[in-house]
Amino acid sequence: MRSGQDLELVHVTKRYGGTVAVRDVSHVFANGSYVCLLGPSGCGKSTTLRMIAGHESISEGSIVLDGHDVSRLEPARRGTAMMFQSYALFPHLSVRDNVAFSLRMKGVDKAARHRAADEMLELVDMTHLAERLPAQLSGGQQQRVALARALVTKPRVLLLDEPLSALDPFLRIRVRGELKRLQRELGITFIHVTHGQDEALALADEVVVMNDAVIEQAGTAREVFAAPRTEFVARFMGGHNVMDLDGTRFALRADDVRLDEAGLPAVVRGVEYQGAHVAVTAMAGAQEVLALVPEARFFENPKNPGDAVGLSWDASRLHRLTA
Repeated sequence: MRSGQDLELVHVTKRYGGTVAVRDVSHVFANGSYVCLLGPSGCGKSTTLRMIAGHESISEGSIVLDGHDVSRLEPARRGTAMMFQSYALFPHLSVRDNVAFSLRMKGVDKAARHRAADEMLELVDMTHLAERLPAQLSGGQQQRVALARALVTKPRVLLLDEPLSALDPFLRIRVRGELKRLQRELGITFIHVTHGQDEALALADEVVVMNDAVIEQAGTAREVFAAPRTEFVARFMGGHNVMDLDGTRFALRADDVRLDEAGLPAVVRGVEYQGAHVAVTAMAGAQEVLALVPEARFFENPKNPGDAVGLSWDASRLHRLTA
């Protein structure tokens, strides 16, 4: 059942002159969920986020939060807060004053806004650095300050625009765990824009895949990965083969393909060690097939480019595509 506090996009369109950046998008973001908007550059995901925030006007449609149309409200009155990719911290203000800045603009007295800022800094484990300036912080620490600043207004929806892109890979994995923990503790809706499939699968209660200004597919992370509806989603999520069998398009997960001498004849084209798996690309006639073979199994009988192999899979693992 739909909650009154859900965020809903109703036939939302955004045009820039003759270019349509978002086309007639309707979607309900369940209250208290972690949602990742996922897609390639230029698909419309960041524009969608900015329209929800109020930093971009909508050309058509409406944005409804808690049963109220907020489409024409200024950002500060929507019940949303946005954390920008650049963090946009004020270099001359301390960590505490950066976090408290929006409350200062609302006329909250110094003692009250500092109490609120300290509460948020404790939440993101940054209390001990409250007096520092942004230039004295690491990238990961700056990210936490930006997160605390976005949360200090107690928004109903937190909007995150590629929040992990500036972090190194090791820190990115650690911080995404912190984001998920915070979302669960606070119980508010997080909408997180990313072009990283791994990031979306790790974080999201719901993955919303956008392509060419529309939503291509939405569902749980497992649904979107294991049961892609379209060729685009299968290819974009990765780890799938798209196969044309008897005039019908199917997706087949690469980890469901086995190297089997009695299977479909093929020739190895590439071998890539990936730790837990070895990615083997083979050509079966004109069809390229990717097999993700468990490491131990592969090295029992290793293959090299040019080797003849057989490929097999269970027919029940083929997933029919609708487009």
